[in-house]
Amino acid sequence: MLQTESKTMNLEEFLDWYPDGYGRFELHDGVVIEMQATGTHEQVASFLALKQGIEIERLALPYFVARQCVVKAVDSDKSGYRPDVIVLDENALKDEPLWKKRSLITKGETAKLVIEVVSTNWQDDYLLKLGEYEKLGIPEYWIVDYLGLGGRRYIGNPKQPTISVYQMVEGEYMVTQFKGEERIQSAIFPELNLTAEQIFKIGE
Repeated sequence: MLQTESKTMNLEEFLDWYPDGYGRFELHDGVVIEMQATGTHEQVASFLALKQGIEIERLALPYFVARQCVVKAVDSDKSGYRPDVIVLDENALKDEPLWKKRSLITKGETAKLVIEVVSTNWQDDYLLKLGEYEKLGIPEYWIVDYLGLGGRRYIGNPKQPTISVYQMVEGEYMVTQFKGEERIQSAIFPELNLTAEQIFKIGE
């Protein structure tokens, strides 16, 4: 994760600046951050996107996995996040004022599921983004920590690879964690046949 611009920007300036087809960037409180993913990180994210896409097609749901999408912070015009995987509701896009122009999501109900694959900047996923996605009201958020990098208060001691699934219950996230051969329980895709270990093997 690298800071790439010396001046601060608002979200509109950031989207104007964003280099087309190159790199992956986020805006954190006005600061442009380049997210430098490893090859295994990309493999894990791609595998998860594929699994979500298969489930959407199997169930003929009005959802799709967006290739590029920025999620605007709920109470700031200086922060926007690009999830590793995001499942969007096609029917909700009509209420997104900037979707057609910017590929920007401002409402939590537009996103059915967000997945972040943990890298060395694990605090962003467990602290910053967890809080922002909860405030937005995104119904389900996965933190896929395939290397067991997160803080011990989040994944236990000793650290081990963990998938944390946060689901919205009465306005706040409740978490269930999955390890090893445990099948991931998803409210969005209740029939999803996917274990934590299947994901971890991709990242080996």
